[in-house]
Amino acid sequence: MAGNGTKRPRKRRRRIQLSKLYTLTCTHQACFKQDHSQIGGPGYSRVVFCNEPDSPDADSSNYSDNYVRTTKYTLTTFLPKSLFEQFRRVANFYFLVTGILSFTPLAPYTASSAIVPLLFVIGATMVKEAVEDWRRKKQDIEVNNRRVKVHRGDGNFDSKEWKTLSVGDIVRVEKNEFFPADLVLLSSSYEDAICYVETMNLDGETNLKVKQGLEVTSSLREDINFKGFEAFVKCEDPNANLYSFVGTMELKGAKYPLSPQQLLLRDSKLRNTEFIFGAVIFTGHDTKVIQNSTDPPSKRSMIEKKMDKIIYLMFFMVVLMSFIGSVIFGVTTRDDFKDGVMRRWYLKPDSSSVFFDPKRAHVAAIYHFLTAAMLYSYFIPISLYVSIEIVKVLQSIFINQDIHMYYEEADKPARARTSNLNEELGQVDTILSDKTGTLTCNSMEFIKCSVAGTAYGRGITEVEMAMGRRKGSPLVLQSNEDDVEYSKEPFAEEPTVKGFNFRDERIMNGNWVTEPHADVIQKFFRLLAVCHTVIPEVDEDTEKISYEAESPDEAAFVIAARELGFEFYNRTQTTISVRELDLVTGKRVERLYKVLNVLEFNSTRKRMSVIVEEEDGKLLLLCKGADNVMFERLSKNGREFEEETKDHVNEYADAGLRTLILAYRELDEKEYKVFNERISEAKSSVSADRESRIEEVTEKVEKDLILLGATAVEDKLQNGVPDCIDKLAQAGIKIWVLTGDKMETAINIGFACSLLRQDMKQIIINLETPEIHSLEKTGEKDAIAKASKESVLLQIINGKAQLKYSGGNSNAFALIIDGKSLAYALDDDVKHIFLELAVGCASVICCRSSPKQKALVTRLVKSGNGKTTLAIGDGANDVGMLQEADIGVGISGVEGMQAVMSSDIAIAQFRYLERLLLVHGHWCYRRISTMVCYFFYKNITFGFTLFLYEAYTTFSATPAYNDWFLSLYNVFFSSLPVIALGVFDQDVSARYCLKFPLLYQEGVQNVLFSWRRILGWMFNGFYSALIIFFLCKISLEPQAFNHQGKTPGREILGGTMYTCIVWVVNLQMALAISYFTLIQHIVIWGSIIVWYLFITVYGELPAIISTGAYRVFVEALAPSLSYWVITLFVVASTLMPYFIYSAVQMRFFPMYHGMIQWLRYEGQCNDPEYCDMVRQRSIRPTTVGFTARLEAKKRSVRRSESA
Repeated sequence: MAGNGTKRPRKRRRRIQLSKLYTLTCTHQACFKQDHSQIGGPGYSRVVFCNEPDSPDADSSNYSDNYVRTTKYTLTTFLPKSLFEQFRRVANFYFLVTGILSFTPLAPYTASSAIVPLLFVIGATMVKEAVEDWRRKKQDIEVNNRRVKVHRGDGNFDSKEWKTLSVGDIVRVEKNEFFPADLVLLSSSYEDAICYVETMNLDGETNLKVKQGLEVTSSLREDINFKGFEAFVKCEDPNANLYSFVGTMELKGAKYPLSPQQLLLRDSKLRNTEFIFGAVIFTGHDTKVIQNSTDPPSKRSMIEKKMDKIIYLMFFMVVLMSFIGSVIFGVTTRDDFKDGVMRRWYLKPDSSSVFFDPKRAHVAAIYHFLTAAMLYSYFIPISLYVSIEIVKVLQSIFINQDIHMYYEEADKPARARTSNLNEELGQVDTILSDKTGTLTCNSMEFIKCSVAGTAYGRGITEVEMAMGRRKGSPLVLQSNEDDVEYSKEPFAEEPTVKGFNFRDERIMNGNWVTEPHADVIQKFFRLLAVCHTVIPEVDEDTEKISYEAESPDEAAFVIAARELGFEFYNRTQTTISVRELDLVTGKRVERLYKVLNVLEFNSTRKRMSVIVEEEDGKLLLLCKGADNVMFERLSKNGREFEEETKDHVNEYADAGLRTLILAYRELDEKEYKVFNERISEAKSSVSADRESRIEEVTEKVEKDLILLGATAVEDKLQNGVPDCIDKLAQAGIKIWVLTGDKMETAINIGFACSLLRQDMKQIIINLETPEIHSLEKTGEKDAIAKASKESVLLQIINGKAQLKYSGGNSNAFALIIDGKSLAYALDDDVKHIFLELAVGCASVICCRSSPKQKALVTRLVKSGNGKTTLAIGDGANDVGMLQEADIGVGISGVEGMQAVMSSDIAIAQFRYLERLLLVHGHWCYRRISTMVCYFFYKNITFGFTLFLYEAYTTFSATPAYNDWFLSLYNVFFSSLPVIALGVFDQDVSARYCLKFPLLYQEGVQNVLFSWRRILGWMFNGFYSALIIFFLCKISLEPQAFNHQGKTPGREILGGTMYTCIVWVVNLQMALAISYFTLIQHIVIWGSIIVWYLFITVYGELPAIISTGAYRVFVEALAPSLSYWVITLFVVASTLMPYFIYSAVQMRFFPMYHGMIQWLRYEGQCNDPEYCDMVRQRSIRPTTVGFTARLEAKKRSVRRSESA
């Protein structure tokens, strides 16, 4: 980074002693807990000698090195493992067996003609595997060769590669560097060994974590301090738990407990801290992040699974034909020599070997069976797998290069991380989506607030617009002109400050001083500017201030305070500096607030407080938190605006906003002194109840608060989400939302993106009943679990009854279930009933879902309905869901790369899912389906002529064609056109795929790869072979072949049939293609030309090489007019049935893509009325999306008018 020549802006930030801020974290005096008693026992046996790399005890530990490998193969295992992978495929194994048998006298062709194509196909696939694994190897090399400073003795630190680290090494990690291994934090650039850590790569969380080393090592802040440092660590063995760590450090004869607070995990990043020193505890594959990594599940598409069944069917056909032929051959051979008469004298049955010996006809029949099984192997397309793999890779490249799925703002294109599932993208039946960061931006914006009972902020959220549409509100541009002007005003300008989208002239630009409760407004925004743990950074070039915050909400509050006149600009160890407008003088002044204590926010407390001293000596406790914990802490005289604030908070929640309550109180010196003594005493405790004692102290001070107001921040829907959901719904795809948010927020987001609508009947399943609440108070877990399960089951049964009674009428249902209920709904004896209910609903929203529940729901949907499922998410908590689904799509958003690394396809925005599925998914499904069907068609056409010719020769195991004609058919003369179809063909353009989403249902219903269609293509192959063989045989049999009067032999008949087959299969491809490109013209006509060039050149080789093909084209076929006439006649006769069938189907029984092609052909694509009529087929009463909502509204109006 330093050497790239780019001048980076310089930032300065004062060093802060953060222990003054984090009074509630486990700092200073670490405490021994019950887990520490297990040190040295099973699971807790790891011993680390810190800073003693040459110690004999350290050498004997035999811990893994720090080299991490993610490749599938190594140099030594590539050949055996890759060959094993190739021959696991039953078709490849079959060709291997036939290749081995080709070296025996049983073979109807030479061994080289059988082995060379197999080597070509296997070799091409192995090269592809090697290239993909080399890419992974390069990533490993890049990671393992990263450098870090390592202590090499005498207080000197040298830069070394990560892979050279050993357990016990002391490392120095600089700001914004990743930790190279799991480390125990010793010290940092801060005096009290505090550091900030970003764990985005581990858990997807963007907020910074605070870690702190032991007090005994906090003074080791210079390189030279480690000259004589030695420590002895005993801790837990390597495990996958990211959030636990138990150990002890022995230093200078004393023992100190180690906890997760001292553990720095590999792949997390050092932030807001100049440097840290740490001791390596776990290396390489022992690190917790690698312990958590699992091999991605092997996913195969439904088409590939069905393709295996077709291969088995073809095997059965080969065996059946071989059996029939061997029986007939055995009977014929037995009768070959009777009473001294030889029926097939040319086989010399009187002196033949066992193959034609009438006396051993049964043995000859068995040998013939093996020979025929080898000969008919051409029914199985040897190049099928490798051709499909080539096509899928090329399809993936087109997906990656699609400019319409490129997110310019973040410079992130779409990435198909695996090419195995391209066609599955065209068959998705159900989408299971995360909410935060997937449907929404996970980028908080301050948009509204309530201060002193007055609501401020004129912005309209997307949820409010959706609610307005539900209620027919004029705020959504559906009313008179005045309303339109008002509704547009808040969006006249895009927010220019990230995190701030607030518009209200009453308090902006200093106008708040004229408001009735200006003093309350001042305290409100002052609290936002002071009550936080944000650190400011000043750009020395521009003097602009940016903020480093633990969460997006924190940053949004500080930015809002700054934009409204209360600028937080500096922080020292114990002070916060704010520039604010003085209410008395009306001038901008700088005020200094002395920070005495910070009572940190956590999920249990649901609030955060700071105790500060103003310049005049007044002590204030400033507090912000969730409404359910804040209102109960208000004093009697602090509730003046309570009712109005509660109303506003409810309105904000309905608008999909996140709210916090702001309150404060004054402290007298005596009260603070008592508090400070007690909190210091509790903090210094080493007993097991340390945290509870701290909580008890804070409870006593965080009371009798005076209410100031409430904030409201918006996690906005991503651009295009409603439109995308609407198109996906029109395509017939069901959309489920699995979120960790509370039910009210999820419902509001559902309305905002049109997953829910006003006329939907909501089936809500939860455990918020008086009976459950009363049981919870008793604390009897078994009784609570039993009653809860019965309640959930009853609610599910009632929901199914509602669906049944609706009778499939126009009512749509939405199922909404919370996490507690979902736990019981996923029990083995309930889950199938739950799935039946969910499938019958138009929308499903699962609230408060844990990561495990997300994965279990995905598994249930995938296994329950047998259809293709797609999961989409952006965080580490979505990994299980992505891996469980048939297709996992990762959003490369702000929650790190864990979801992307576990996904099959990565996109930058949810809206790109529309194009990914409706365009690329449809195209890939159609291409692969047609490609596979065509492969079997062309091989049946070719292989069945071999059977017919053998039957014509009384099953003498004589092939109709030259050996190399047989071998090169699948490789050179028919493979390139089908690859071109798989890459370039389009039944309709991308514009029409998006304009008529119902086209996507062809994939969901699998109409293009149904058994009817597959057998239809097979039938086409059989009758094509029959026509080619019998027309060629009849045309050549009775008369002279050329002007010299020569009659045709096997070479001429075989050459003519082969020419007809090459023409037929390539022109059949031309008839099947919907969208011609120059490449397709080149490969189709080129394949035919290559055949003529090959037979000419091959025929000129010496007869010992070309055998029966020696000069057959130059001397026999080309000069003969009948050869060209027969070729033309046979090709036209063979293709005519398919042409007539296609024309009749297209004209009278068109499929949906055929209808759209007719629209385009007849010029009706721009006729709104006609297009709308066609599109109406995709709108059903149970469809979600805003288009369906408008249709529902029209139906409602019609019903009211008819009534």
